[in-house]
Amino acid sequence: QVQLVESGGGLVQAGYSLIISCAASGRPFSRYAMGWFRQAPGKERVLVAAISGSGGVSFYRESVKGRFTISRDNAKNVLYLQMNNLKPEDTATYYCASKQDDSGTYFYTATSQYDYWGQGTQVIVSS
Repeated sequence: QVQLVESGGGLVQAGYSLIISCAASGRPFSRYAMGWFRQAPGKERVLVAAISGSGGVSFYRESVKGRFTISRDNAKNVLYLQMNNLKPEDTATYYCASKQDDSGTYFYTATSQYDYWGQGTQVIVSS
């Protein structure tokens, strides 16, 4: 079992940057593929970015490519999402999630594939 705790959300103006973090505890962090999801009010939860356990491969939804960067520090058990050039449409609650994967080589894109979730951190981008 793994516990996930997000932090770093807040209110920012459009065009600015923000980095959010997800601290993990439990099994060796490198044995989990990780993902960042977001959910805006009244909308479904969607994948923003995903990364393999080793950090060697990653995936981004089209609308954040070139602006967001997912990364992880397996020594510190922390997942990051660097968000640049934020837009009002990025406003949502952001969740990190984990998927056990001992190979460390895959990322996962479906919400249903993830086993554990954090409580979320809110990001509000004002225009």
